[in-house]
Formats: sequence, C-alpha cells, structure tokens
Amino acid sequence: MGEAASRTWRGMMPASADGVEEGRTAELAERWSPQAVLEGSGSFVADSADPVEHLGEYDESIEELQGDFLPVEVGRRPGREKWFTVVDGRGRIAWDVKSQGEYDVLVLVSRATPAAHLAYLRRERIAYLVAGEDKVDLDAALRKMYDVLEVTCVVSTAGGGLNGELLRAGLVDEIHLVISPAIIGGLGTPTAFDGPELPAGQAPTPVRLLSTHIEKDGLIWLGYEVVRKETSGA
Repeated sequence: MGEAASRTWRGMMPASADGVEEGRTAELAERWSPQAVLEGSGSFVADSADPVEHLGEYDESIEELQGDFLPVEVGRRPGREKWFTVVDGRGRIAWDVKSQGEYDVLVLVSRATPAAHLAYLRRERIAYLVAGEDKVDLDAALRKMYDVLEVTCVVSTAGGGLNGELLRAGLVDEIHLVISPAIIGGLGTPTAFDGPELPAGQAPTPVRLLSTHIEKDGLIWLGYEVVRKETSGA
C-alpha cells in the first residue's frame, strides 16, 4: 500500500478505531499474555521487491549460517519481553530498527534464504530461526519458537497472505476482526485471509462467535474461536 492510499485508508477510520484497537490488545494481553507478534515481509516491502543486495564477503560456512542465531545480548537485554517476529524467507528486509521498547526483532527464515542475508543478520546481531527448506514452514517455525524461546502465544497482525497460510495450516485459534463502516469491493481486493485457495473437497473453517462489540460510529469488533475437528481415539 502506497503512502497516499495509506493516508486515505487512515482518514476513513471512525473516531473509535484507536480505542477499539487498544481494547482488543488489552483483552488479548489479559487472556493470553502473548509473547510475540507476527508479520510478513509484505508489510515492509512491495511484493515485487527483490532480496536485499549485500556488500562484502562473509566467513561463516553455509552450515553455520543455516543454524538458528540467537545473540545472548538480545535475549538478556534489559526490558526485553517480547518478539516482533517477521517471516522473511527471501531476505527482502534491510532492518533500520532492531528493537523497540519490550520488543526485539526475530526473523523467520528457511534453508533457501540467501546466505549473504543470513550473514547480514548475524553481523547486525538480529535473531533468526530457520524453519523449512524452500520456504518458511510456519508450523515448524511456531513449534521452534515454543521449544527454543518458550513462546506460547503469537498474535498475527499480518496481511491476508500470511493469515491465509496460517489458517490453511491449522495454526489459528482465534480471530478478532475490526470492521470499519466502509465498502471497497472490486476484484482482487485483499481480504483478511488470502493465500492458498480452499482445496477441492475441503470444507471451510468453522468458527464460533465469542464476542461482539459495536461502536456508535459503526465500527464493529467481532471475536471468533476456530472450531477444531474432533478426532476419534484408536
């Protein structure tokens, strides 16, 4: 989204939007105490952006670069409590900010991520976890965040592409939608869950309504729980 489109979008949001967003964040913090937020690289660079071009050589072996990197000084930084986690398997983001307040950047990469980019992350002392071969395996990445970093709850603030992949992989437990009183329409308009099409023969993901919150200016906040399929015992 360009800056002009972003300004137009922000200008359409009702006056209650900031308060509702704060309320949603506070409720999730009280109920789940999330230790990480999750974004995709598309929130920072255009979909057509190429991998970052890195200058200079690196001394690390490919085997070393393709291992997880968790700098001790990051994990022990005073005030650090949470991770700002970004899926960037193609190595497209050059980081200007590595930490902010209680958040430190954590990049999710794969074994196919350019070695020069992994070396760059190490030089910049930016933590990363390796999950997947040709692309980031989201299920494996979240499991590794739990096993290595003891992260038990992740809140995705990403766009529809990453959210759609999380949904198809069965990695979504709750959905919290804030609906603004405006209609976009048009073919190709992004949705909350884009990504892979629903495979033939697979049913849509059922959800159960948890909560509703309606503002006088028309803004609506809906909370849903994803209904898991019951499995029979052996």
